[in-house]
Amino acid sequence: MISPVEVKRSDSPIVLGLPHTGTYVPPEIEAKLNARGRGLDDTDWHIHRLYDGLLEGATSVRATFHRYVIDANRDPSGLSLYPGQNTTTLVPLTDFDGQEIWSEAPDAEEIENRRLAFHAPYHAALEAELQRVKAQHGFAILYDCHSIRSQIPFLFEGTLPDFNTGTNLGTTCDPAIERIVVTACDQAKGYSSVLNGRFKGGWTTRHYGRPTEGIHAIQMELAQSTYLTDEATPWSYDQAKANRLREHLHHILMSLTNWAPQTGDTT
Repeated sequence: MISPVEVKRSDSPIVLGLPHTGTYVPPEIEAKLNARGRGLDDTDWHIHRLYDGLLEGATSVRATFHRYVIDANRDPSGLSLYPGQNTTTLVPLTDFDGQEIWSEAPDAEEIENRRLAFHAPYHAALEAELQRVKAQHGFAILYDCHSIRSQIPFLFEGTLPDFNTGTNLGTTCDPAIERIVVTACDQAKGYSSVLNGRFKGGWTTRHYGRPTEGIHAIQMELAQSTYLTDEATPWSYDQAKANRLREHLHHILMSLTNWAPQTGDTT
């Protein structure tokens, strides 16, 4: 069986979270998906490739399993991140278009088994790396890497901005960290951006973002139109688009690396 998590350990204060780039689905679970589900359309396609090598010294923690197996960015208790809005659950029953993805949906026992086998190991690894980095530097910054199609009427109206920064309304990181990222996005020519719009940060950002304890978290949700040829099968990586975007992502990560809390202040 493929390990549920891949860790690349390094020594900067930055930890990249990659919960949705994995495409591994165990055969016994794949057999229960319908044809639409087996397309794995809701993957954060190529995000690990987009961020690869952008910041020397960054640690990365990547889930290898697909979000249809279990969503590593959802509350393990099953509570909704966005009450009253369309969203997907801990184990999604539909895709982002609201269409069913299972021929045989998992029951509560199977969901719990998946949580233990996939969700829990990913977060154990992420917690361990954040604590290791914090012990080394006195603080840690979790930068959670995501992407999504820019037009999904089931989830939001209109076209999503290119950069979607989430800090759960400023609660998950130092204000200066939020300001660094937002300023870089706003100054990126040819790109649109928003702070705490439709995506305010998933469970990962909200759970680990504990500024008073020296752990800061911020989510970046990119519109896939910024680096894919088309937002449809075969989800091809557009090298020219990606290279242009990587310049801005590199600037963001480098700026975060240069941040440090004020003396005697973990917030």
